[in-house]
Amino acid sequence: MPLSIRALRISESASRKLEKNLWNDLYVPAKMTTNGRTVSVLVRYRGGHTRGYPKRSYEVVRKNQAFHYNAEFDDPSIIRNALSFAFFPMIGVPAPRTKHVQLMINGQSLGTYLEIEGVERLFFRRRKIGASSLFYAVNNRADFGLNAPDTSRLKSSLLAGYEYRFGLSSEKTKLKSFIYGLNVRKGAQAEAFIMSRLDVNNYLSWLAGAVLTGNYDGFEQNYAIYRSRQTGKLRMIPWDYEGTWGRNCYGKLVDSNLVSVSGYNFLTRRMLQFSSFRNQYETILRNALNGPFTENRLMPLVERMISQVAPELREDTTRRFSYGEFLVEPSVIRQYIRERRAIVSAELQNL
Repeated sequence: MPLSIRALRISESASRKLEKNLWNDLYVPAKMTTNGRTVSVLVRYRGGHTRGYPKRSYEVVRKNQAFHYNAEFDDPSIIRNALSFAFFPMIGVPAPRTKHVQLMINGQSLGTYLEIEGVERLFFRRRKIGASSLFYAVNNRADFGLNAPDTSRLKSSLLAGYEYRFGLSSEKTKLKSFIYGLNVRKGAQAEAFIMSRLDVNNYLSWLAGAVLTGNYDGFEQNYAIYRSRQTGKLRMIPWDYEGTWGRNCYGKLVDSNLVSVSGYNFLTRRMLQFSSFRNQYETILRNALNGPFTENRLMPLVERMISQVAPELREDTTRRFSYGEFLVEPSVIRQYIRERRAIVSAELQNL
């Protein structure tokens, strides 16, 4: 079955403006046709180092809903983000919906893209989740520590690594208060503080997802954090999982033991000092190893995704990787799952 088409029409002047502001997150007006319906949208380039690639990624806002169109240029399988976001709900963590599509601009096909649902108000509304605030972790200063990880100096602001998306202004104070309290409290006080401010099961499940998929960049950034309206506690949502399942964010093959079972941020280090949290985390990981993180559960999903995009990729000349390299990716992912299961099982003995 052919992939759905997303057709953008951007005026010549808007295209020039977009190109001139490649790194500035500037939106330009456009029209988008989906399933025969045309609506007005706003478009900008998105991504970090990928903006310098010949095949770029886009963000499209239509009817107050953002969708990300990722070129997945560094992923020869083009399914790693989609596979990761399909896996997280299996362990109880909400994640963006995804769909592979053909993207066209002004009548020219740009090839196969991954459409990713933006994490914002409608994301929560669709899932009937009450959210009082939302922040994006946009750089490695979102590590929950007081000092910047790259300089070891005190951060200029405890929100330096975050982009504030919605909520009352007091929500900024609440997130800063959590980060500060986490750092200054010790012992039983710290354990009680974490339990009162953080949805521990959600956080440890999110941690398990990042650890199992091997997202080295997913602990100090590339996540969304929101405060539950129902419980008042902070909860996590994954974001940007292209560098997973045996490859890094540049598409390079990496060892399956690249990511430690304990992850890499201050909050995790503090939590795993307490046996109650360690035991809960171990249970979450073992349940994943006994259920969703298995070849039997994941490989049919991999094969289905691969078969859906294969006809399009065979003719897609815009990709960095060849069609032959794409065809061997299921075996790369299978080998990663096999090795990762063994590594995590062994590391759990010393958690």
